[in-house]
Formats: sequence, C-alpha cells, structure tokens
Amino acid sequence: MADPLQPGTVGRGRRGYALAASVAAALLVICAVLPWAGIEARSDVIGGGLTSDVRGVDAGLGVSTLVAGLVALALGVAGLLGRRPWVAALAALPGAFATVLLVMFAADPGGVTGRVSLDLGGMLSVGPVIRYGWFAALGSSLALVLFAVLTAARRSPATR
Repeated sequence: MADPLQPGTVGRGRRGYALAASVAAALLVICAVLPWAGIEARSDVIGGGLTSDVRGVDAGLGVSTLVAGLVALALGVAGLLGRRPWVAALAALPGAFATVLLVMFAADPGGVTGRVSLDLGGMLSVGPVIRYGWFAALGSSLALVLFAVLTAARRSPATR
C-alpha cells in the first residue's frame, strides 16, 4: 500500500484537474471577446437579414467576466506549477462569479437582449438573440468550477 503523503502519489490527479481548470479559465478569457448577444432583423420578402452583434467585452458584465477569467487562470497556473495543487481549487470562486455574471447578462431586461422586439409576420421580424460566445463562456465557466472543485476533492480510502 502506497503512502498517500508521498510526493509522487498525491499530486498527479490534482495536477490533472488543475491543468483542466487552467484550460477552462483560458477558454473563458477567450470567450469574453466573442459575440454574446445581438439584434437580428429578418425578412422573408427579401430572403435575408441583418445582424448587429455585441461582444462580451463591450458590456460591463463582460469585462468583469474577463477579469474573473484572468484571476481564475492565474490561480489555476499557480496550482499547476506550485507545490500545492489545491491552490487551483480557489479558481472555483471566480468561476462561479463569472457564471453569475453571465446569467445576469442574459437576464437583464434593460440590456442588449431586451431592447427591441418587433414581428410583422413574414415581412419583418426584429429581435434580440444570444450568440455562440455567451454559450461558450457559460460552458467554460461551469467547466472551470467543476475542475476546480475536483482539484480540492480528496480521494476516498477505497480508491487509493
């Protein structure tokens, strides 16, 4: 039976989760500059439409999400490179904060998603849309929280 306090046995699983948390944090930072929402106008008469997108960093909540992602990335890298991989578990806090910010962005009635809504049948339809960058940022923040929590989780004695 291996001693759980030996340097080679404890950190392997945790370092893997710390790496995964760091990658998820880096993806969150990248997703902050992608389009999160927009206004889309479609017309069946001309068979096309126009869109106007808003990137995450164009809004205050997006900038805060970017900062949370950078803090989580720093914590993940510190846990990955340092002697204490549990430091990466602290990245769960900015990850959860980013998740709350993303939900606030989508739910804000006065924000981008609630500004305009018009439907004139098939002639013209104007409305807000959530773009792929918001979904990618939400997935990254949730993955960040998951991997950060797994970094802190201790293995049970039965799996040692």
